[in-house]
Amino acid sequence: MGIRKNRYRYNPETLSYDKVKTRPMIVILKVFGFLSAAAVFALLIIQASFNFLDSPNEAKLKRELSQQEYHIQHLENKVDELTENLTDLEKRDEEIYREIFGAPLPDALRSAGVGGTKRYPELKGLSHEKSLVHMNQQLDQLSRKAAIQDKSYNELIKLAKQKSKMLASIPAIQPVANKDLKRMASGYGYRIDPFYRTRKFHAGMDFTSPTGTEIHATGDGVVEKVVAMRWGYGKHVIINHGYGYKTLYAHMSKFNVKPGQKVVRGQTIGFVGSTGKSTAPHLHYEVMVNGQKLNPANYYYNDLSAEEYERLIELSSHPNQAFD
Repeated sequence: MGIRKNRYRYNPETLSYDKVKTRPMIVILKVFGFLSAAAVFALLIIQASFNFLDSPNEAKLKRELSQQEYHIQHLENKVDELTENLTDLEKRDEEIYREIFGAPLPDALRSAGVGGTKRYPELKGLSHEKSLVHMNQQLDQLSRKAAIQDKSYNELIKLAKQKSKMLASIPAIQPVANKDLKRMASGYGYRIDPFYRTRKFHAGMDFTSPTGTEIHATGDGVVEKVVAMRWGYGKHVIINHGYGYKTLYAHMSKFNVKPGQKVVRGQTIGFVGSTGKSTAPHLHYEVMVNGQKLNPANYYYNDLSAEEYERLIELSSHPNQAFD
């Protein structure tokens, strides 16, 4: 046990040091003050540990939350991808298939909504409420659109059965087979005129092939015109397919049909040449519906795969020079 140290105070009256007596109350107060300070310090340490250090359970919950966020983002990306694919199907359905049958789907049906956020009360208060609600809305929208698209295709199947003759007549193949193509010279749209060097609307599609390559009727029909011109389309054939459809085949080297002759899809009607206003052997091909010239690229769906179709669109959309 250590020796207790006494405290002394100088007394100027007696000129001596008097022993200081420690009162019990003061001792108690000092002890209490020390304990209070220690308690406050301990509380501060505990508070800091709660604020800045995670417990094992909290760390586990944070990891799970981070994983949930990752999976939600992954699902949102998938939903966006499916939405884009379904939109492409709708566009092709409306702009090609239904255009062929002249039976457009009402815009109000395709654009109808599904409701607001109040449709998902079970998601209220969840940590990712906003993302989950948005994703559920997209999924509901996808489900509704898929149901409409399914119904649309069922109607198209009925129309196809009713109009088998019409389907055989509508242009549906390339006039020059893929194996005979050298390259796609020019597509539908504004192009540079090879003679006048000016920007001009090109109302058809040019297929470059050697002189003498076979040209095929793209649908059943009757040959309406067989014309030989020194300029313009040169030697060209017009086929009337009925149902408002006509096709034109220009710059032929020679014919293989006569006016009034019935032809079937795939039949050879002439041969590639460079007659009329032309700079090189090629076929200029046009599709007309009720007198209006449309993009022939929309009428190759019978003999092209999805990849071949995309490639053809890419090649024909370049703003290059036309051959006629």
